[in-house]
Amino acid sequence: MPILVMKFGGTSVANIDRIQRAARRVAAEVAKGYDVIVVVSAMSGETNKLVGYVNDTAPLYDAREYDAIVSSGENVTAGLLALRLQEMDVPARSWQGWQVPLQTNSAHGAARIAAIPTENINRKFAEGMKVAVVAGFQGISPEGRITTLGRGGSDTTAVAFAAAFDAERCDIYTDVDGVYTTDPRICSNARKLDKITFEEMLELASLGAKVLQTRSVELAMRFKVRLRVLSSFEEPSDTSGTLVCDEEEIMESNVVSGIAFSREEAKMTLVGVADKPGIAAAIFGPLADAGVNVDMIVQNISDEGQTDMTFSCPVDQVLRAEKAINEARARGDYTFDELVCDSNVAKISVVGIGMRSHAGVAATMFRALASESVNIKVITTSEIKISVLVDRKYMELAVQALHDAFGLEKKKA
Repeated sequence: MPILVMKFGGTSVANIDRIQRAARRVAAEVAKGYDVIVVVSAMSGETNKLVGYVNDTAPLYDAREYDAIVSSGENVTAGLLALRLQEMDVPARSWQGWQVPLQTNSAHGAARIAAIPTENINRKFAEGMKVAVVAGFQGISPEGRITTLGRGGSDTTAVAFAAAFDAERCDIYTDVDGVYTTDPRICSNARKLDKITFEEMLELASLGAKVLQTRSVELAMRFKVRLRVLSSFEEPSDTSGTLVCDEEEIMESNVVSGIAFSREEAKMTLVGVADKPGIAAAIFGPLADAGVNVDMIVQNISDEGQTDMTFSCPVDQVLRAEKAINEARARGDYTFDELVCDSNVAKISVVGIGMRSHAGVAATMFRALASESVNIKVITTSEIKISVLVDRKYMELAVQALHDAFGLEKKKA
């Protein structure tokens, strides 16, 4: 039988009624002739509650016990969905990560998947099981301990199962009905995309779009797993949702496919740094060691042997960055005149594989922002994206202006 992977997020299994709705979706795919692997998240809010229990009990917790506790939410959902399917006369069984076994490394709280042996589940399919309900987000370490994959890890679990079992497709059911040209809450005329390439989705996910976890898209692109993003609250059809696929499946793309944004950004500038070989390594090495996720980097032209170095990072990592920089200066790694931090910026990005073969995207972007008097603080580019930092108060205005400038509300003729 062909295998289909279906993933239901926390809002899609938030209560018994929604679990029953999910069960009906699964049963419909079984009726079409599929063997189905269903990956489930914990019921909405459950993981946060469990994390709160851990922090209240032991703020400096043992990461192994943290994983044992927070992974239990997915186990509950898997068992309930399996029971509901059994009540519908669909042969189903729940699977925890260690039963598959989904093998990971030992990085508790942020484990990486090492392997997913298919023998156990395939044997049960051969014996008549039609649905394997797998607890997402979790696996087992070489030491035999439960591990978790990090927040949003159920998306990664689902894609990994689709790759391991050579599934026909991986359907991600969530609280939105697909991938949009931008957030409809910001831009009312945002349009749902029928298809988007892996590369574009990866850029959008990494730049702030919250539809899919970045790691899951990376995995899908590597193994060519076709993803479909669907709403769990609407009746599906063959044209529902958005298909995330290889570029070859899309006849012709728009120059720009979407506008991504991130509110939680900060801009940090080291003023008066000595301009000499190795200075960038001296600055960014300690930041990497401190776990600071540096994004945009700009270095000014040298003036009398000194330069300014500017970079962006998540706003919740500013204190960590400041500590790493000041400790490096105290060690004598480098000197600077001043550290300036601006925590009131937002990152706006235009993304599209069509940018590879079309000129003028940057000019259109900058004209659109200038027409609304939005000042650009930092610019970075790649082959299929252009990102800028602007004052946070102009973020929504900038997104709407760019969406209009690139005609993203219009369907391609």
